[in-house]
Amino acid sequence: MDAFAAQRELVAKACRIIGNLGLTKAATGHISARCDGGFLVRARGRDEVGVRYTTAGEIIRVDGDGEKLDGPDGLKAPQEVFIHSWLYRMRPEVNSVVHVHPKTVVLFTITEKQILPIFGAYDPTGLRLAVEGPALYDRAILIKNDLLGEEFAAAMGRARICLMRGHGITTVGPTVEEATLAAIKINELAEMNYEAYLLGTPRSISDEDIKTFIPGYGREDGGNTASDGAMPPLMGNVRSSWRYYATLAGEN
Repeated sequence: MDAFAAQRELVAKACRIIGNLGLTKAATGHISARCDGGFLVRARGRDEVGVRYTTAGEIIRVDGDGEKLDGPDGLKAPQEVFIHSWLYRMRPEVNSVVHVHPKTVVLFTITEKQILPIFGAYDPTGLRLAVEGPALYDRAILIKNDLLGEEFAAAMGRARICLMRGHGITTVGPTVEEATLAAIKINELAEMNYEAYLLGTPRSISDEDIKTFIPGYGREDGGNTASDGAMPPLMGNVRSSWRYYATLAGEN
């Protein structure tokens, strides 16, 4: 019996949710989860069917360097497996990595427009992401070797989200669910900002109002670091939010 069967299915389900919500382009993108001896990751190759249709059989296990340990002959680790391997190496609090290509967010990476904290009660999770401020990897290239993987992980630093210029996004979390929800929520935040810019000049909500949702806002770290130095929880209702988006994507 496959000791990682449940984890494989969870990663596959996350891929299908992301795909069905339109957060990536064609077959591209990959999600991973840390496991004993390395991590599980959505594979690429002649036998794949694309992110939207990912099955557990397309989630292969690789070692800490991204070298394939199991899986069908027609599948291999994604070319950008180094995004995952270096983030796991440099950030022990991270147990899942999502790399996808949401169009609206990519548009913000190639313009001078900023993703602003333009709402509060409408979506406190989106507000947190705006206030935390995603990191930016300012190169429009594939992360296809260890040198670039290390460079990318350093650019992302301790952020939950990294925007990749003319490329896509990478999100991380302590669980597959949280990393996936971060990708969904930054896309929703970007879409709202995009529409606001079409209407006029969006403005951020006040610091006073931000503090009602993020009590530590105003500290040197912006309220973005938990007492143990790890990322603060993305939201208080991860389970129900995951259930909602899974159902929305037809994964009920």
